[in-house]
Amino acid sequence: MKILLVEDNVQLNKALTTILKRNSYLVDSASDGEEALLFLKDYKYDVIILDIMMPKVDGLEVLRRARREGIQTPIILLTAKSTVEDKITGLDLGADDYLPKPFSMEELLARVRALSRRKSTEIKTNKEINYADLVIDENNSSVKCGNNSVQLSQKEMQILMLLVENKGNVVSLDTITRSAWDIESYSTNENVWVFISYLRKKLESIGSKTKIKSIRYQGYYLENK
Repeated sequence: MKILLVEDNVQLNKALTTILKRNSYLVDSASDGEEALLFLKDYKYDVIILDIMMPKVDGLEVLRRARREGIQTPIILLTAKSTVEDKITGLDLGADDYLPKPFSMEELLARVRALSRRKSTEIKTNKEINYADLVIDENNSSVKCGNNSVQLSQKEMQILMLLVENKGNVVSLDTITRSAWDIESYSTNENVWVFISYLRKKLESIGSKTKIKSIRYQGYYLENK
């Protein structure tokens, strides 16, 4: 499995590269966004670990250009910014996960494993799933309502499909955590809330009447009226 690590802090870059290689990953490392874009132009990766705050071209711009070029490789953002708004900005641009600094190496490795497992078990089909006024295309990570469509991140798609599969029944926070993060200890209630919040906004943006409702202390469910 091949990883692109993009981190401008020299010591952290070297440390992360060493540990990733010791865990049997092939690693290309870049120290700024400009160098990262050159790697992405010439090579394909299974996971990208991308710092936000970098010289020349910042991580969000790298993310923006990658998604614009059709690169759908799972991306984990490393960020020193921890507000919900900053996290949502990354999700808006197509990030699959984020990890606030400082973080433990065990947590980063767990998230890399989770993303790589989901990528390796994807089954490419042309099947579209219809639910209420939505047409969900798992293969292209998109959802349509009428003539409007929007792209979803990997976790947004996982959460939406989990809610769809439960057909309006309440899905507990624990179930969402286990499904989307694989390892419960590496998620938090805030992580789930961020992805739910942005998924709600994406459904609203395409004019869908399907809403993600919550019941306090119980979980979430889909409602269409």
